[in-house]
Amino acid sequence: MIIVPLGVASATPTATRHLSSVALWREGDIHLFDCGENAQMRMLQAGLKRSKIENIFISHFDVDHFSGLIGLISTLQLQRRENDLTVVGPKGIKEFLEWNIQFSKLDLGFTINYVEVEEGIESERVVDADEYYVEARPLNHTKFCLGYRFQEKDKPGKVDAEKAEKLGINKDEQYKALKAGDDVELEDGTVVKSYEIVGHPRPGDSFAYITDTKYCPNSVKLAMNTNILYHEATFSESLADKAAETGHSTSADAARVANEAQTKLLVISHFSARYTNPFILLQEAREKFFPAWLATELRPIFTNPSQEKGIVQQKVYIKEIDDKKSGDSRGKSSRGGSDRGKKNFRKRKSSSGRGRSSDRDRGSSSRRSRSDQGRKRRERSPKDYSDKRDNRDQKDSNEGTSRPPKHITPRTPFDDFDRF
Repeated sequence: MIIVPLGVASATPTATRHLSSVALWREGDIHLFDCGENAQMRMLQAGLKRSKIENIFISHFDVDHFSGLIGLISTLQLQRRENDLTVVGPKGIKEFLEWNIQFSKLDLGFTINYVEVEEGIESERVVDADEYYVEARPLNHTKFCLGYRFQEKDKPGKVDAEKAEKLGINKDEQYKALKAGDDVELEDGTVVKSYEIVGHPRPGDSFAYITDTKYCPNSVKLAMNTNILYHEATFSESLADKAAETGHSTSADAARVANEAQTKLLVISHFSARYTNPFILLQEAREKFFPAWLATELRPIFTNPSQEKGIVQQKVYIKEIDDKKSGDSRGKSSRGGSDRGKKNFRKRKSSSGRGRSSDRDRGSSSRRSRSDQGRKRRERSPKDYSDKRDNRDQKDSNEGTSRPPKHITPRTPFDDFDRF
């Protein structure tokens, strides 16, 4: 499984954070947890195909968690999707989507299978496929909110090929039957027991998605022994009172759930816009649980890096800028380092032993050189610029795919307001 955060913002987006959404890639299929505004665009930028979405799981009806849903449905219709789509969420998700589809006059070429979860349930298996299932449990938010656990079913044990060959097993059908736990009868009447040559079942990978909740026992149950726990950390511990008031978790709450559930990896997300540096939250989480990571938009998290690396490759990345920093070409030192924001001045020679006349001569010569440079700039024709642009385009075409990904959503001074 590969986990790709698409949006890590809480309540409102910023120039570098988008609204809540997480994609889970497994065996070529994609399972979407929440669908905030711009989720489908983030999928494109992450290198994920929207046509591969099998299930969409909505946690609750705060707008930042489902505002991108109707846009995504419309795109799937324009792509002429034919496969069924399963949408899971609290009761009311069907009414919301059906009304929007009818209002927009969308003629869907595929069927949407709705799974609505009623309030008051303890636990419900909302999806049960051949190789995995998804469990939902209510959380502790200001409104009805669901957490989800994606669990692969146990995989068959490995067959001892050498022992099987000695016992007379030589057909693919026999190997498949043995791996499925069935005994096989040979032509001479000998019965080969499955447990004799098949090892113990291997546990499947698991992922828990827990957001918009105060600490609660159901969070621990969903996250128990998971490979990856994706947990909100909206506030730091210093704002624990505000977290309790708004029905959210602090970074310490996320670490507490991770400890009690004995998860293998904690990934925190859903950051309040007040934290321009989310490493403050990460530091607090790591003081109580390790390993803990920050959810970084479009950066994949692998359950098996040796096999999964390279499957999902993001198309773009976010570059943060501020008033003191500008383009890439400025500030690179000749030694390969980066002195961004610094100007290189030539060291002035000592003027000892020189009179005022030399100073005047030097000043007049510098004025002449500046006037000459200005005249050259005025005389330069527009063709000079077009020639340079043509040469630059030719250079880009020669480089092919070696160009770095495009920079998007730069950080602006308007993002420094103290919001939420």
